[in-house]
Amino acid sequence: QNDSWGKQYSHALFKAMSHMLCIGYGQQAPEGMTDVWLTMLSMIVGATCYAMFIGHATALIQSLDSSRRQYQEKYKQVEQYMSFHKLPGDTRQRIHEYYEHRYQGKMFDEENILGELSEPLKEEIINFNCRNLVANMPLFANADPNFVTAMLTKLRFEVFQPGDFIIREGTVGKKMYFIQHGVVSILTKGNKETKLSDGSYFGEICLLTRGRRTASVRADTYCRLYSLSVDNFNEVLEEYPMMRRAFETVAMDRLDRIGEERLSPLCPLPGATSPRP
Repeated sequence: QNDSWGKQYSHALFKAMSHMLCIGYGQQAPEGMTDVWLTMLSMIVGATCYAMFIGHATALIQSLDSSRRQYQEKYKQVEQYMSFHKLPGDTRQRIHEYYEHRYQGKMFDEENILGELSEPLKEEIINFNCRNLVANMPLFANADPNFVTAMLTKLRFEVFQPGDFIIREGTVGKKMYFIQHGVVSILTKGNKETKLSDGSYFGEICLLTRGRRTASVRADTYCRLYSLSVDNFNEVLEEYPMMRRAFETVAMDRLDRIGEERLSPLCPLPGATSPRP
């Protein structure tokens, strides 16, 4: 009681911290009923503050990498689904590898995020994300920037594993694909293979002709592609008719290279003649 103010305050603070953080009664047991009730009140307040501290600390740690936590929660559901249906081990492994390459340990609701942004911000982000695709693709190199932006906003990201058939010959063409990264093989009836890699695209022939696929396309490596549906494809080309002509020219040239002597009656190019070898 005769010490300096600083020592007295330090001792009182130490006793209060002992009550609140250690959830105890400190160095000395309470003597009177007043001390008992004040000590209990101090311990209750301390327990509440301690629980709040732990809760906030846990929430802060989880928020530091919420996308990874969402990925882990999502993949746990996938594991339970595979276990429920008793899928074979090789199928489970392929699903696991697909998720690893598709999401790379993080999961975002990209469509919802972009949908909440203004159109200029959305276009800026899409152009940035697809900058390598645009830089490597000759079709986009000298095209109208507005056409490129309109095309990119319609793309959907997809991942294929080695051996997957992206396109099968004879099926109705509903999408075309742009290769961001990977190698694919175009397979024709004569077992002739043509390799395509980063910056290439395929599947545009039957989008223009509204017919069936004239060749199969198989992924040789893990492929990161962007797909464009026929409805979105035509929507963009209606605004840019000159680019339609460019696509038709490339499509005719590609048919010529893969050895088609004439187009199938199911796949006539509008206003075009049959290519010759």
